[in-house]
Amino acid sequence: MKKIEEVLATGRRKCAVARVRLSAGTGKVTLNGKDMKEYFPSEALCNYVAQVFKAADVAGKFDIAANLDGGGMAGQAGALRHGVARALVKYDETLRAALKAAGMMTRDSRVKERKKSGQPGARRRFQFSKR
Repeated sequence: MKKIEEVLATGRRKCAVARVRLSAGTGKVTLNGKDMKEYFPSEALCNYVAQVFKAADVAGKFDIAANLDGGGMAGQAGALRHGVARALVKYDETLRAALKAAGMMTRDSRVKERKKSGQPGARRRFQFSKR
């Protein structure tokens, strides 16, 4: 199999989109021009993204450069994780089984439900009054 120098992939979660560039390197992750620890203030979000590298057993072998857009911090972390997983599979098809078993190849389709007219929220109703 021919190895590619740079792999492009897209990940999505909620309203967030991550355009991921994967290249051989030392494990540096750059998000919108910033380091991952600087971009995601929460350690939990950094660990959530790092799960992909642990599942595929490729920690420290690739550099990631990603553009994140839309959504909030948790949605962007989920989009990045999805994008990195797809990029790794494009780079090496043998990683698909491990990543799929860990549930990282599936786009999390849960999005916020729209607010309906005549109601205070998506599911919430105004209090019922008989009289």
